[in-house]
Amino acid sequence: MSSEFRWAVGVVAMVGMLLGWPTIAPAEEESLRNLVQTVFQPLPRDMSTAESPVTSEKVGLGRALFFEPRISSDGTTSCARCHQPALYGTDALPRSIGVEHRVTPRNAPTVLNAALDFVAHWRGDRKSVEDQATQALVGPASTGNPSAQAAIARLSAIPGYLESFRKAFPGEADPMTPENFGRAVGAYERTLVTPSRFDAFLTGDDGALTSAEQVGLREFIQLGCATCHNGVGVGGGLYRKFGIVQNYWEATGSPNPDKGRFDVTHEESDLYVFRVPSLRNVVMTPPYFHDGSVPTLRAAVRIMGKVQLGQTLSEDQIEHIVAFLGSLTGPLPSDFSSAPVLHPATFKSSEPGTRE
Repeated sequence: MSSEFRWAVGVVAMVGMLLGWPTIAPAEEESLRNLVQTVFQPLPRDMSTAESPVTSEKVGLGRALFFEPRISSDGTTSCARCHQPALYGTDALPRSIGVEHRVTPRNAPTVLNAALDFVAHWRGDRKSVEDQATQALVGPASTGNPSAQAAIARLSAIPGYLESFRKAFPGEADPMTPENFGRAVGAYERTLVTPSRFDAFLTGDDGALTSAEQVGLREFIQLGCATCHNGVGVGGGLYRKFGIVQNYWEATGSPNPDKGRFDVTHEESDLYVFRVPSLRNVVMTPPYFHDGSVPTLRAAVRIMGKVQLGQTLSEDQIEHIVAFLGSLTGPLPSDFSSAPVLHPATFKSSEPGTRE
């Protein structure tokens, strides 16, 4: 951590003391870290796995494909339509507007750190970021293609892509396939990691979090938020019913209750069940919940306390938790800050995990 940042944190702490903000003694700080390390883990450098390895060739191709609108039926819609860099991998809409102005059924989660989620989509109807990208080729609102092969035919007509597929998937007789499209986009998404000050705190940096953020972190755990929002993603690791104590739509004002995973499995136990979202970068990704029904983070925290925990959180508790959630914001990866040149033959990829 830079000396300038330590100085800034010190100034914030001094101002907090003058304003009467909560403070944590050094011994409590150490015990908090010990507690936190049993609940959370720091982000990895990238999110590659044995089943989904990351190579520079796949990442370079995947980045070009992520920003490529010409694969859609109207030639205007890419992955980046709903996952914009300037909006931290979201589109800031309650529900996304995709190809041919079609409205998607749910809010677009951030693509940042998304490969850490144990399933993709709110209802878990996609197994991974690779599966999600492949299925998007035929999504009615994603690309609007009648078939995956129609999407690949569009792609094959664009100069340069076939050679890029050959380099990314050497040894394959026909490398330009829907599955390899998903693998390439997935490889790129597996490099979109955003380590934050919270990760620095997890790995031993006492000055990474302000006193107010540490108080919020402790309350986040003690109130029970970390029962679902835990692990490396601070969420994203399990399913949970939205509205354990109270019907969620009564608190959010959602006009049309979404049955969630029930519509996928048709199991009564999955009624109103959704994948728990990761809270990484949550300050940067309003509006909130699967239907984007809540515009502010303070309101979202208040609602979660009520419908999930059965508690009416005080204004101080909400303020502390929101302060902690701010520490989960990390800088954007350098190759997610702008669209690449659309012709892949002239696009030079960065190495996986490279950041500013």
